[in-house]
Amino acid sequence: MVSIKSTNELSPKELIDILKARVAVFVVEQNCPYQEVDEDDYNDLHVCLVENDHLKAYTRIIDKGDHITFGRVLVMKEYRKAGLGEKIVSQTIEEIKNKFPNKPIQIQAQAYLQKFYEQFGFKAISDVYLEDNIPHLDMLMKF
Repeated sequence: MVSIKSTNELSPKELIDILKARVAVFVVEQNCPYQEVDEDDYNDLHVCLVENDHLKAYTRIIDKGDHITFGRVLVMKEYRKAGLGEKIVSQTIEEIKNKFPNKPIQIQAQAYLQKFYEQFGFKAISDVYLEDNIPHLDMLMKF
């Protein structure tokens, strides 16, 4: 089941599960110490794929005014290679199209995922750069 909630709509358990998963993937697994929880977490939308009370995949959507972005895309380690990355990104894009029609979507993608995002219609709009010591590039989808 996919649920989409603002931060204020999350239960304490949902919020802790999300933050725990994000730290596990982006800080611990990727060995990248950085401020994982940030100001955007106050006003974003959380897209969660949950089954049997277990968070399997996640993204967050942020309205940047002139464009929409999403990030913190993750699939929990034990659920990878099951197509959940495609599922959570597809659901995220659909939610953005519904809530923010005609606004472009711009993301900061880890460089190794360029082809993954291209399958959804994203195009690279920057060279590769380091963000928190991990190669990234900016990608854009227009409607």
